[in-house]
Amino acid sequence: MTEKHLSSQFDNELNTVSARVMEMGGLVEAQIRQAIYALSQFNLDAAHQVMVTEHRVNAMEVEIDHELTTIIARRQPTARDLRLLIAFSKATTNLERMGDEANKMARMVQSIIESGAARSLPAGELRVAADLASAQLRKVLDALARLDTRAAIAILKEDDLIDQEFDGFVRKLITYMMEDPRTISPSLDLLFLAKAIERIGDHAKNLAELIIYLVEGKDVRHVAMDEIESTLSH
Repeated sequence: MTEKHLSSQFDNELNTVSARVMEMGGLVEAQIRQAIYALSQFNLDAAHQVMVTEHRVNAMEVEIDHELTTIIARRQPTARDLRLLIAFSKATTNLERMGDEANKMARMVQSIIESGAARSLPAGELRVAADLASAQLRKVLDALARLDTRAAIAILKEDDLIDQEFDGFVRKLITYMMEDPRTISPSLDLLFLAKAIERIGDHAKNLAELIIYLVEGKDVRHVAMDEIESTLSH
């Protein structure tokens, strides 16, 4: 992921922190997959495992932040190296927040199970959105490892699919609650769970924007898609 420097030690430090970011990404991806399994099976043990993993994700964020601070203080990097380290820092923040959303999913699954309404709720409707969000994270981690801006653009475009799934599910859930008011409380848990899935997609989008920033030096947050594509074609 990084270019060679005169100092081989600096290269080693950059490669080490890069590997740690990817390791954290893999851990969050596993956490999200576990949360999806907990949702699809209404499995309490799987939900608990997601919450346990959350502590490891949080610890990794703190450790990587410390490594980044140390490198910046020691090397005083400029230009592309500084951009790389800033991107790593933002990436770990987004990954930690993805882990938070997976943890929320697990807590909502636990709440739904404890309410006794698990099997009566349309949770299966969320599987498509959840799988999309998980796939987005997998793709963006691969794009980050390869610094692939084309893949990053494809991920930005696909974010709309998760938003569409979320909007459609909300409409179905409202209808469901209107038909049977007894399901309102557990249905609200399901709504928060759906929002957590949508937020995972948002953080994957943030990571895709970071890849473009890292490679091109251009901040494309809040920029229209046609403008981003135009920028990268030049």
